[in-house]
Amino acid sequence: MINVNHTDEKSLLLQLKNGDERAFEILYNNYKFRIAGNLFKLLKSDDLVKEVLQELFFKIWEVRAQIDPEKSFKSYLFRIAENLVHDYFRKVAKDKRLLTKMVASSSELYLHVEEDLLSKEDAEKLQHAINLMPPQRKMVFTLCKLEGKSYKEVEQIMGINAKTISSHMLQANRFLKTYFKDSSAFTISVVLAVLFKGF
Repeated sequence: MINVNHTDEKSLLLQLKNGDERAFEILYNNYKFRIAGNLFKLLKSDDLVKEVLQELFFKIWEVRAQIDPEKSFKSYLFRIAENLVHDYFRKVAKDKRLLTKMVASSSELYLHVEEDLLSKEDAEKLQHAINLMPPQRKMVFTLCKLEGKSYKEVEQIMGINAKTISSHMLQANRFLKTYFKDSSAFTISVVLAVLFKGF
């Protein structure tokens, strides 16, 4: 990573505005790892991170003439990256195939973390129960409980209000408690305690 100070960056941004590809490359190399790290926390997928990062810098190149070198380029980059992530989650919420894929990967990630508490059979039972929820509820549950996002973050991602999110979480909670009420397995009660902590 090439570290550039504020004066150098301003100079690079002026060159970028004039279509200088070398300046673009230096700025890209200076920020790509920091942005990728933040994107991964949100997207949990290397492929998606690469996709969004590529889209972000493609957008920067497209709007280069509008960039203001006097303003923080880092803030500008992170704001566009955040908007791209929100766009992705909104698209996911409307696309059942994408939603299923995302929920599955998030659930697998969560179950992998909790594997010490769960047997393979119990993990499959929990996954099956989550998959039975309606798509929007499954998405809300995944974002809130499996990824630990706040209601405010979920509001921004899905474009629904806190009351709707709360309602989905309440119904998901009831559904899972009912689904597992006849299970005597200790691990199921442990995983339910984990899932509902802080609820």
